[in-house]
Amino acid sequence: MTAASGAPLVIGIDIGTSGARAVAMDGEFTIVASGAAKMMDFSADHRDPIAWWKALQVALGQVLDAIDRRRVRAIAIDGTSGTMLPVSAAGEPLAVPMMYNNPVGDADILARIAAHAPKESAAHGATSGLAKVLTFQSIPGVFRIIHQADWLAGHVTGLYDVSDENNALKTGYDPKARQWPEWIDLTGARRDLLPDVLPAGTPIAGISSEAADAFGLPDDVVIVTGTTDGCASFLATGADQPGDAVSALGTTLTVKMLSDRPLFAPEYGLYSHRIGDMWLAGGASNTGGGVLSAHFDNEAIAAMSVGIDPMTPTGLDYYPLLKDGERFPINDPYLKPRMTPRPENDADFLKAIFEGIAGVETLAYQRLVSLGSPALRSVRTVGGGAKNAAWTAIRNRSMPVPFLPVISEEAAAGTARLALSGAKSAGML
Repeated sequence: MTAASGAPLVIGIDIGTSGARAVAMDGEFTIVASGAAKMMDFSADHRDPIAWWKALQVALGQVLDAIDRRRVRAIAIDGTSGTMLPVSAAGEPLAVPMMYNNPVGDADILARIAAHAPKESAAHGATSGLAKVLTFQSIPGVFRIIHQADWLAGHVTGLYDVSDENNALKTGYDPKARQWPEWIDLTGARRDLLPDVLPAGTPIAGISSEAADAFGLPDDVVIVTGTTDGCASFLATGADQPGDAVSALGTTLTVKMLSDRPLFAPEYGLYSHRIGDMWLAGGASNTGGGVLSAHFDNEAIAAMSVGIDPMTPTGLDYYPLLKDGERFPINDPYLKPRMTPRPENDADFLKAIFEGIAGVETLAYQRLVSLGSPALRSVRTVGGGAKNAAWTAIRNRSMPVPFLPVISEEAAAGTARLALSGAKSAGML
């Protein structure tokens, strides 16, 4: 293809649980085009790899139709963390993939991992990637056992033996030593079936001639290692310095922070993904919007929030939970909700719940600091709760640091940032 005029672009692709999304981004992090497709349009089974690929093709095609394809320099793909499949050397799936939330029921496999994996490893648990490797490795003709994002990247490189450090974490990869550790052998897992691992945002290879022809792309486009969907969502916000944090205010509360050192605290389900020279650590609480919706509908919350004075505390000390049990920042399966006394006025009760969730969020970041993270530097917010101004002000009162806007809530935008990094390192930008 002839050279194009205009700024170079990269493309990030996100494969989620229900569909694919793609964005084209320029060097200023501006999204110039986007596309999306649903898995259900191609298969009733979201585990069907062909549906993954077809959804990706549609989403990517929509983006390419909206831009000058000659401007594209790099592509990166993220996938759901812990979703794995065994493949032949040609990339043919040899079994139905096991999704991120599909547990391995073989007690012997789980016991072997528990006996040999270090306590801080993310390979523990029935849904770990390593448990799935042990399940798949005896399939005849298996070449590699790879992650969802690896398989899709293979469709545009022709290589089905490369992964990234984030997807590999739950499969037992050691992000500190940057290698597959020897203890994996002790579990009976075959390391020779595991993919080669590169840092997220690293050029893998040039686009295959088949993919370049199919998508009408230049033959010098670089394919870059992606990441997990969770890491991509964090990167999409624009957070990029140690101490930058992102709070997800959905049904539950999730906090994540960039750190200049790795944090591992298995007692809290806390481990760290390596991104460049930094580490992304976070934890998930059982508090969150689910508590709010148990008491009020969205219309009532919006109406009452208008009259809330966020700068005047109620004096109540709630720890809002739907039922007994908490994971982070307190690890106590028997922790009881604390939501009394209840004010007579519903708006005051709502305000007290807002304050309580803000208190848990504050404690969560304090917990990260106590485990070795840098001090909280800024907070960006995603999820439904981000739109409530009164709640935001209450949270900012509890955490007096800059509350910054997000660049995007699209995971594909975070993956595009990795594509930018890879394109720069390859001299394409």
